[in-house]
Amino acid sequence: MVFHGSGHRPSLDQRTLMGTLADLAGQALRRIRLQQARVELATALQQTMLPTLPEHLPGLEVAARYRPSRDGLDIGGDWYDAFVMPDGTVAMEIGDAQGHDVDAAAAMGQVRASIRAIAAREPDPAAVLTRTNELLVTMGAARFASCTMLHLDPHDGRVTGASAGHVPVLYACSDGSHSIRELPGGPVLGVVPDTDYREETFTLDEGSVLVMVTDGVVEGPRLTLEAGLERAGALAGAALHDGLNAEETADRILDAAVAEDHLDDVAVLVIRRT
Repeated sequence: MVFHGSGHRPSLDQRTLMGTLADLAGQALRRIRLQQARVELATALQQTMLPTLPEHLPGLEVAARYRPSRDGLDIGGDWYDAFVMPDGTVAMEIGDAQGHDVDAAAAMGQVRASIRAIAAREPDPAAVLTRTNELLVTMGAARFASCTMLHLDPHDGRVTGASAGHVPVLYACSDGSHSIRELPGGPVLGVVPDTDYREETFTLDEGSVLVMVTDGVVEGPRLTLEAGLERAGALAGAALHDGLNAEETADRILDAAVAEDHLDDVAVLVIRRT
């Protein structure tokens, strides 16, 4: 602190106070830089682990979006994935590993990789979730994860789905209508041993879409889960009615979530049968 023109010199107490304030400011700056480094590390880790979606899926459009938390200081464990199974069906999943830090991003990668490996040998979503849960429980995983997994036959639109404590799936039609599908399944992964997950089968009609989301898309400080699901479903239906493709539909849903001042990270996976 400099005193101009007054000839006044700071007293010992004033100099001590100024030194203390300078130390506190320096500590705060160091904490900010450390937090920023952690965010950058977590972001890089998560972006590396999020997959590139398969291109040129006959009869299907698939689009995904991810956005970190509102302030960008928390990188969570949200993930999505889509890949072609050996029998030609398309496997799709979305999930959320507990936490908002580097460890959450690492746990997300562990769960996603486990599901990929198990899906190569198991024929249906319920079996994949059952085996993944067994693996995580046996490993003593420090983080639990919610997840929804779907298998879609692009030729006839047959969908088989199961959920591990995750938010429902949204189904929207080209006439603008929509519904909320609460899939059977079981608890979140990595907590309850000896769990047999359940599944159900339904049909995705031509021109319709399935929307898979994480809870940050449909919940917020001023948005209940029920209202958020209804809003996202209505947005998907309106997007189809307006002739938007899967990419544009995903953008519309994500933009609405971001405008809600979301506190959590968000992920959206949209599947349209053409």
